[in-house]
Amino acid sequence: MPVLVTGAQGCIGAWVVRGLLKRDLDVLLYDLEAEPARLKLIAEAGERKRLAIRTGAIEDSDRVKALIKDEGITHIVHLAAVLMPYCQVNPVRGGLINVIGTLNVFEGARDAGRPVRVVYASSSAVWGPEDAYEARRLSEQDPAKPATHYGVFKQANEGNARAFYLTNGISSVGLRPWTVYGVGRDAGLTAAPTIAMKHIVLGQAYKIPLGGYMDLQYVEDVAESFIRCLLAPIEGAHVFNLAGDVVHMDELVVALERIRPGAGKLITAGGPQVPVAYRMDDSALRAAVADIPKTALEDGVRQTIELYEKLNREGRLA
Repeated sequence: MPVLVTGAQGCIGAWVVRGLLKRDLDVLLYDLEAEPARLKLIAEAGERKRLAIRTGAIEDSDRVKALIKDEGITHIVHLAAVLMPYCQVNPVRGGLINVIGTLNVFEGARDAGRPVRVVYASSSAVWGPEDAYEARRLSEQDPAKPATHYGVFKQANEGNARAFYLTNGISSVGLRPWTVYGVGRDAGLTAAPTIAMKHIVLGQAYKIPLGGYMDLQYVEDVAESFIRCLLAPIEGAHVFNLAGDVVHMDELVVALERIRPGAGKLITAGGPQVPVAYRMDDSALRAAVADIPKTALEDGVRQTIELYEKLNREGRLA
């Protein structure tokens, strides 16, 4: 069962690769960089030796399609993308990577000459701001009203996945994470909570430059959810919300102080609310796929800080 992971050098990608390796699956990484820097933080050297790594751009149609066909790929976790801030400043380039790149993956699956299953990262950014909806948890039946180019691109990917199933029979699952946190999350608008945890370990002051509420989701849970959807025998083109713990940024600072006394003197928060509704219902995912994990917020934060402390003791925390 050869598994291709695109965007494998990113935060979620590294944890997905780690989870696949622990299942003794054959894993092929595809990304711009050959050096698995984030994976090195969370996986042992012996595990990493079993990896196959290929480099290239996700928007390179010929490269992506040849890779899927020639490497005998039967399962794909598609995570390659640029994040919200990049897409807002560079919408054309962002669209090439996020939309054309996803079309390349599905075309590669279509043309592989064998059944290929795709699981891909959509995003809660398909939702508009919280005040665009009623004050309740949103289900997959609620209308997407994205307020950013990034959200529009993710909505387009969901539609294209549906079209590929209807036309070509390619089964897929798109997951909509919100704020993913954990070791390796160091880029993107909502990386700030994780960066704050790292600063606690380093003893450095840091201001989370966002306010209001976020839905925080522990990265190991998110990665495991992608893997379980990849391995689940469900047919069709599915899109599922992924929900964690909704917390106000001021409350997060208080929780950090509980977990590591003194953190409240280092970490503050304040800034705009992310323009994405944060109350989601993920009961459809849990009904369709067994054993979707959910780590309680304080447990996930504690595990993140403890791993950062270990890396710091080993001199590996930059």
